[in-house]
Amino acid sequence: MSAFDMKGTIDIHVHAGPSVAKRKVDSGEMLLNAQAAGYRAFVTKDHYFPSMMGTDMVTKHMGDGTTQAMGCICLNNSVGGINVSAVDAACGMGAKIVFMPTVSAKNHIEHHKKTAFVGAGKMKLPEKPIYYLDEQGELLPEVVEVLNYLKEYHPEVVLGTGHGSVPEINKLIDKAVELGLPKILVNHPFFHIGATVDDMVHWADQGAYIELNAVVFNDVEPASHHLPISIAQEVLDRVGYQRIVVDSDMGQSVYKEPVSGLQTFAQVLMEKCGATEEQLRVMMIENPAKLMDISL
Repeated sequence: MSAFDMKGTIDIHVHAGPSVAKRKVDSGEMLLNAQAAGYRAFVTKDHYFPSMMGTDMVTKHMGDGTTQAMGCICLNNSVGGINVSAVDAACGMGAKIVFMPTVSAKNHIEHHKKTAFVGAGKMKLPEKPIYYLDEQGELLPEVVEVLNYLKEYHPEVVLGTGHGSVPEINKLIDKAVELGLPKILVNHPFFHIGATVDDMVHWADQGAYIELNAVVFNDVEPASHHLPISIAQEVLDRVGYQRIVVDSDMGQSVYKEPVSGLQTFAQVLMEKCGATEEQLRVMMIENPAKLMDISL
């Protein structure tokens, strides 16, 4: 089987540096690699700081006009947690995605009690766990404030669910749908989140997109804590490619470079999961283009 043509790819989950942790590539190197592969765009995601300053500069000063590097913000302790002022500033700088807590999420912290999170690099202060439901199981006011802000001022910005638990994500998506937020991305629900495929189908039926991330599958990057490709097969079969976004979630120093890693994943999805080139085009180009407002 011939290699999947990456031309037009939009990878909306790349961990390029600079960061507190060592990365395989920085955003400038990622831009050059993405351009060479024919990408339309990619999003640099950092857990600790908004990434727009770096992505805007490398696009302007290093790019040839064919590929756009874009940025986002994660609402972790380093930006004040679920902080609407940080969201306002990030959106003012052109953030494409606002992620709910990732490394500061209580769920994330509990998953890394035994094994340190390599993405934390040399951070010295412990994270203060963020769980954004109250004792009655309802969203905290600051979460609703962020959702209302996005609805009123930046409905074009994607809401990423981050590393929270299933109960948190359920309430978050319910409220986002109630408010009419048009763009919701559920981050690797099959990895660290603990969601069932039924949960994913439900969220997709509500209008959310479900991520399939290259980095967490053994067929792409073997690791003791990674997953069999059969899980991706089940998500593809049950959720359907129309509501899936395939991205790399790569840039970790110990794994493949994001462009080659994502191409490996695309090949695995074709050869082991039966995905067609047209389905991959939808999941790697058309669906992320809708989320990023990129015309094809």
